[in-house]
Amino acid sequence: MKCLYKYPQQAFPYTQLVEENRRRGRSELEFELLDTGIFAEDCYFDVLVEYAKAAPEDILIQVTITNRGPESHTLHLLPTLWFRNTWGWNSDVETPLIKVVDDAELSVIEAVHPTLGSRWLYCEGGSDLLFTNNETNYKRLFGTPNESPYMKDGINDYVVQGQQNSVNSDRIGTKFSAHYQLSVAPGETKTIRLRLSDRETLRQNADSETLRQNADSETLSDPFGAEFDQIFQTRQQEANEFYQRICPFAMTEDERKIQRQAFAGLLWSKQYYHYVIQDWLNGDPEQPAPPPERKTGRNHEWINLFSEDILSRPDKWEYPWFAAWDLAFHLIPLVMIDPDFAKLQLDRLTREWYMQPKGQLPAYEWAFGDVNPPVQAWAALRIYQLE
Repeated sequence: MKCLYKYPQQAFPYTQLVEENRRRGRSELEFELLDTGIFAEDCYFDVLVEYAKAAPEDILIQVTITNRGPESHTLHLLPTLWFRNTWGWNSDVETPLIKVVDDAELSVIEAVHPTLGSRWLYCEGGSDLLFTNNETNYKRLFGTPNESPYMKDGINDYVVQGQQNSVNSDRIGTKFSAHYQLSVAPGETKTIRLRLSDRETLRQNADSETLRQNADSETLSDPFGAEFDQIFQTRQQEANEFYQRICPFAMTEDERKIQRQAFAGLLWSKQYYHYVIQDWLNGDPEQPAPPPERKTGRNHEWINLFSEDILSRPDKWEYPWFAAWDLAFHLIPLVMIDPDFAKLQLDRLTREWYMQPKGQLPAYEWAFGDVNPPVQAWAALRIYQLE
């Protein structure tokens, strides 16, 4: 998987975008980021993020930063690992923990979960190790006291505002960032490598009991050894061969790139979607009760809906919600690269934990009962024909 982010070296023009689009009428084109001129003199960084799997739970991560501008600039890069906050809903849920286990030549972070076990994040090169908790900042949002001084926005406050006490000096928490400060010259490229794995490395300072326990298990001798680059090269070659196979007819190089980018957009927009209507109507046990009107509000008739699936979403960035219509259209190109996933998506919509007992398919998150054209039937036919 690969994602390219173009990061301006000037202040992001939020105000200009909002004010100009507010001024324009319905008959005028939307005022886009490129229209602001922020990229006019190539004053930006290319930030290329790539993922390659050595095994199902051994993920290699490479971030390549290139300065496209005419001057040297400092870039703050913060790869972040955190646990989804489920313990805040129910006091019976054990809180997981992220902690430092080594910070000598290599930064090793252990993430310990009560049911998932341990995973290790390896961070190459020198960086500050910043820890906080994935907790809502109630003081900032609602003016009420926080239970802990370390909130989910604590890393931002440390980096941007210089608030030293907003991160945990004990270096434990449920949210972590490796803080790289990179000075990048014009045209220069720098690379940061990370690895998130279920395999632990044998550290020099490990105690004898740890060494004994790991003696019979698979370990990483060097997370960033020759194997790292070899795996990346192999996975890139495999991806090229895969897309060549599904599209073997003659295409220009630009056409092939456009197709690969379009498929990538669909793959990036697959996302875990967890929405249980019964729980939403009742509210979280540890939180204030929801307003009474929720019982008769949107989706209250869909108490059978229980979603905990990987779904194709309209867009993970701007539209990260469920929409059955968009999903059906997505599946037509997705069948070219993953027919099993495409068929499973349609199968999910017709199961009893999605479809209402009266036979209606859920439309979209804010109004499951809305009326949609029967595009799912058309999608099923097209998937069958294409495969």
